[in-house]
Amino acid sequence: MTLDYKRLKIPELILIQSKIFHDERGFLMERYKQSDFEEIGLPPFVQDNYSVSKKGVIRGLHIQREPFAQGKLVFVVAGKVWDVAVDVRKGSSTFGQWQGVELSDENNLSFYIPPGFAHGFSVLSPKASFFYKCTAEYSPEHEYGVRFDDPDLAIDWKVVDPILSTKDMEWPKIKSIELFTRV
Repeated sequence: MTLDYKRLKIPELILIQSKIFHDERGFLMERYKQSDFEEIGLPPFVQDNYSVSKKGVIRGLHIQREPFAQGKLVFVVAGKVWDVAVDVRKGSSTFGQWQGVELSDENNLSFYIPPGFAHGFSVLSPKASFFYKCTAEYSPEHEYGVRFDDPDLAIDWKVVDPILSTKDMEWPKIKSIELFTRV
C-alpha cells in the first residue's frame, strides 16, 4: 500500500498521507490508487473538481441530497486551506460536530469526507488550488448547505473578513436543515 491513514475523532472522516518518493529531480506521489483506497474501505470516485481561490475565501458548507449524496476526497495542489466537515446525518451520535484539518502543498495530506457530511474550506495562503474527487456526480437540484457562521457550530475558519458567494451566505442554520442521509 502506498499510503498511511488515520480515522479522526468522527471515525468516518479519514486523513490520508500518500507515500512520497523523492530524488534529485523532485518527488513523485501516487495521490490516488483505487486498490489502496478500496483496501481502506473507500468507494469509487466518478467526478473530479478543481477550484482556485484567493486568501480569505470560504467555500461551503455544501452537501448534496440523496440520491446524489457525495463522498469527497480533497487535497491542495498549491497553497494552504482549512478544510471542515460537519456531520449532518440523521440519527448520528456525532450530529452537528465538525472536524477541521489543514491541507497544503507542503503536508500533501488528503481528507476523505463521506456522504452525510457538509463540507467547506477557507483559504489561508495568498491563493490555493484545491482538488476533489467525488463519489457521485454534481446535481444542482440536489445541492444544499449549512450556514458557515452558524453559532451552534462555532467553526473557527481562521480567516478575517471572509469572502463568500451569496448562496453560501444564505444557507440555513444546522437546527433548521433537512436531513437526507441516515447513519
